[in-house]
Amino acid sequence: MRMNWTRVILGGIVAGIVSDILGYVVDGVMLGPQWAGMMKALGKAEFSVSQNVAFSVIGLVYGIFMVWLYAAIRPRYGAGPKTAVCAGLAVWAAGTLLPNAWVWAAGLFPTSLTVMTTAAAIVELVVAALAGAAFYKEGAESV
Repeated sequence: MRMNWTRVILGGIVAGIVSDILGYVVDGVMLGPQWAGMMKALGKAEFSVSQNVAFSVIGLVYGIFMVWLYAAIRPRYGAGPKTAVCAGLAVWAAGTLLPNAWVWAAGLFPTSLTVMTTAAAIVELVVAALAGAAFYKEGAESV
């Protein structure tokens, strides 16, 4: 069966928006003061509007990639939430866990901030994958 690219994009945008909203709540609101302190310690200004827009666009790309991965593994794992969770965890591992492990090993950010953002991203990406996958349908399923 062929991949339904319209649904990949649609579900991906939904997943990206969900991820962006949850990421804003965690990193922008809950951990905002710690991020501001970290940027100051690095000699950088707080995140600008253009940087926040870039983060949102990157979130949309993550969402599209996540729903594409869901669609790609669906034939092997089956349609549904379990497969969406697998896609979300895979994107989390490759896109958050490993880069954050590198940042932590390099000593760029405090361990507590790195652990909190990495742990929160599991929830963000799994919830986003579930939301995006709910919009994905193939072939005769597309109504």
